[in-house]
Amino acid sequence: MNQSMLSRWFALFFFLSGFCSLVYQVVWLRLSMASFGVTTPIVSIVVSVFMAGLAIGSWAAGRLTGVGALRRSRWNLRLYGLAECLISTAVFVVPAGLVEGRQLIAGWSVAHWGSVGYNVASLIAITAVMLPFCIAMGSTFPFALAALRLEPSTDRARRFSGLYAANVAGATLGSFSAAFVMIESLGFRGSLTLTAGLNVLLGAGALALSLRRISAAEPEAEPQVVAAQEPAPAPQHGRPVLWLLFGTGIASMAMEIVWTRQYTPFLGNLVYSFATIVATYLAATYVGTFLYRHTRRASKPQWAGRGAWYVLIALSLLPIVCVDPRLPMPDGVFGAVLRVAFGVGPFCAALGFLTPSLIDGFSSGDPQRAGSAYAVNTVGCILGPLLASFVLLPLSPERGTIVGLALALLALVTWTQLRAAATRPSVARYWLPVSIAAACALTGLVARSADDFLPNCIVLRDSTATVTAMGKDRRKQLLVNGIGMTTLTPITKMMAHAPLALRQQPGRNALVICFGMGTSFRSARSWGLDVTAVELVPSVPALFGYYHLDGPTLLNSPQAHIVIDDGRHFLEWSPERYDLILIDPPPPPEAAGSSLLYSMEFYQAALAHLRSGGIVQQWIPDDTDSYTALAFIRAFAQSFPHLRFFAALKGTGLHMLGSDRPIDVPSAAVLASRLPSQAAADLVEWYPGSTAEMVFDVLLSHEISPEKLVAAARRVPPLTDDRPVNEYFVLRQRRGHDLFRPPITPSPRDPRL
Repeated sequence: MNQSMLSRWFALFFFLSGFCSLVYQVVWLRLSMASFGVTTPIVSIVVSVFMAGLAIGSWAAGRLTGVGALRRSRWNLRLYGLAECLISTAVFVVPAGLVEGRQLIAGWSVAHWGSVGYNVASLIAITAVMLPFCIAMGSTFPFALAALRLEPSTDRARRFSGLYAANVAGATLGSFSAAFVMIESLGFRGSLTLTAGLNVLLGAGALALSLRRISAAEPEAEPQVVAAQEPAPAPQHGRPVLWLLFGTGIASMAMEIVWTRQYTPFLGNLVYSFATIVATYLAATYVGTFLYRHTRRASKPQWAGRGAWYVLIALSLLPIVCVDPRLPMPDGVFGAVLRVAFGVGPFCAALGFLTPSLIDGFSSGDPQRAGSAYAVNTVGCILGPLLASFVLLPLSPERGTIVGLALALLALVTWTQLRAAATRPSVARYWLPVSIAAACALTGLVARSADDFLPNCIVLRDSTATVTAMGKDRRKQLLVNGIGMTTLTPITKMMAHAPLALRQQPGRNALVICFGMGTSFRSARSWGLDVTAVELVPSVPALFGYYHLDGPTLLNSPQAHIVIDDGRHFLEWSPERYDLILIDPPPPPEAAGSSLLYSMEFYQAALAHLRSGGIVQQWIPDDTDSYTALAFIRAFAQSFPHLRFFAALKGTGLHMLGSDRPIDVPSAAVLASRLPSQAAADLVEWYPGSTAEMVFDVLLSHEISPEKLVAAARRVPPLTDDRPVNEYFVLRQRRGHDLFRPPITPSPRDPRL
């Protein structure tokens, strides 16, 4: 085989492997969330294990390439092929392993919600399942460089950046394809199967190339011989380069967490929002790497001058400017994408230029040094999200966090530049870093975010989200990362009162999944029940008193329990059974991760935790498209043997009620008579002049035949964990069109609520 073709083959290999790695990361994260919970610690664990595997694999494989027979390129080519084949087996191991790990943890005493022991146990389980495959992914860079080191080339010292560019280009396509095409078309498991097939092709192709070299009887020269013919450039610098790689890894990944919060008000809390940020990050990185390889083609890779690094730091401030509401930008999706492109793109392009430059200069084509450098950068990428989520964002606004990261990176760059200086620096040498520091501070002071323009608002921040309470009287609102969650509406009262009144016997306890403003929790407590509310965002329950003056008093009751956890996770792991399970997922119906609270698997878990005769209530918002609403209804109908459906008051949405026993519906007068006095007062609190019987009369006149809705739902598949049709909808092009309008029986009289 003509070895000059090997670089082209590896460019293709790394393009496809980059594509595969992003698909794996997206799908594995979602499967882990379904098994262990949609919480910040679990998300951090999955990302950290993924990045740690890349770091370990890169470092270990780099060491192996210099051992004995492995110095021969054909053996490294085979090891690369075997690594790709090993990765393909993850399609069978990871999904089953995550489920098995969850079942094992369920039998341990540490399996209590919110406990440190549970998170540690989850870390062990996820690591055991995912880490071997992530190590195999990380090993591909050193093995490929070692396979290429015998290839005659004048660009030997820049081989890492060539592979890096191809890998990032593939990752860009993978991030876009997974979110916008594959998962909607194939589901999570189908996407894994397709990706595993690509890994098999990569492994088989590499193994075939290694066999072809042998069949051609091409000599396997030792690296020392080739080195004598083609001297490798001396590696440039040492620890300063590694510190820069470590620092940029921390800063870039920490900023990605901040960008997600900053751009959510513009992009929405959809899976496509995060995919847009990631795709922009990767595409801009590829552009930067492309420019690096073509603008310096004629020169040896070198440590970029301080000017380039100071430009990088200045560009890191652009997101602060681009999310300022005063910036003139078009409205809608186009304007949001422009804000992302101008805010994130330039910084990532600069990073894409500098990172491979550092690794090329540090390694000069040596796989061991390249593996070590890449591992150091990856370790920084592990620490960045943890630092941003658990330390910086709970203490500082988003723009303050970016300014802090920029100043820290500035200090690191200045230190490394001064350390690398051959002579003692003069005072004049400090003018540039001082100017950049002043620009960072000025940007942080002058820029504004949407929260700054909200009157009389309260803003709380934690490791999960930024929460804003605003408004007064009945016009109060709750925003999470800039997205409106709910208002003070009687619909949330009816979510509790209707199912509790339909029970012939008084209930003992209730579970409220998603706390929101606490209205449903408050209504359930008015029945004198023991009520547990589960909320994912820690700051949300802290605002209960803002929306309801009696909130703090209610929380002090021994019958009130607030749990900070993922609602599905808590339900599945709870040993309790409930008379009422009330579910009110965050809006919009397409919100990222919300399908885990609408799927058949979730409803089956809810049924298993019902006390005999208990009721599950879920509300479908009125802005749900018809296809999605019918998928919700079919999943619900296939999970509960007995059903009731009611259009919400004034036709805004649909109440779904499911139980293991028939749900008898008496007259409005009977329902009203079952309410305790405190519950009756709560029901009509926002209907002056009305009675509980009048309110129930309107509800009963809006009952919808289950047979009618179930028959309509047969034309769509039920929503499952594997096929979250509400979150992935671009190919259907249905969002915003053909909204679900439940057929409502006209009311015999209008009580004018």
